[in-house]
Amino acid sequence: MNILAIGAHPDDIEFGCAHVLIQEARHGHRVKLLVLSRGEASSNGTTEEREAEARDAAKLIGAEIAFLDFGGDCHMERTPKNAFHLAAEIRQFQPAVVLAPHPDENQHPDHAVVGSLTRDACRFARYAGLDTLKGFALPGTAAHAVAALYFYGITAEFGKPDVVVDISDVVKDWERAMQCHASQMQTRAYADLRLSAARNLGLSMGVEYGAGFYANDPVRVGALSELGLSSRWF
Repeated sequence: MNILAIGAHPDDIEFGCAHVLIQEARHGHRVKLLVLSRGEASSNGTTEEREAEARDAAKLIGAEIAFLDFGGDCHMERTPKNAFHLAAEIRQFQPAVVLAPHPDENQHPDHAVVGSLTRDACRFARYAGLDTLKGFALPGTAAHAVAALYFYGITAEFGKPDVVVDISDVVKDWERAMQCHASQMQTRAYADLRLSAARNLGLSMGVEYGAGFYANDPVRVGALSELGLSSRWF
């Protein structure tokens, strides 16, 4: 299975969903990270430093990584052109699962923009008659339907998650991936913030650490019995 994670900035994926990516990479799935800026507007760290930090984190995750130009940090827009660009990337990688920032407004406007762009791009990628994509995609790239799109929080949660994952077995490696972004930890304890949130969610579901995701569409199963465990422990 191919799994694609998209982030607006070099640290978004690490703080928001690297834990499950580490799990999936260990299970033999191909994981790719798409980063849509190099943190040009950041108060700490140069663009070169931030790209290097993200590449180091990708190695720990076990993922491929690519940087795309979507106008730069604080300049991202939800436009058809940008959605077509992202849709072409989806067609080329052909992921079964896509992870993106939650599209609701939060601490950085780029996060919501990229979440909405990704939702648009997943839809556009499946339209075989959309000739506009031919200018972006590699020759011979066919239309592709993503099986599932899930949204993640970066430094904040968005209410009760739709899907929860036990990440207790990879939490140390996740912390190492977050710590790769040392430039961003100069003024904010982001790793501690994310670990504490995962700890609280985990305790609520009866495990050490948990990760929550928000489904773009209802989760489909063949039978109710396939759902198995509930996230509620008390």
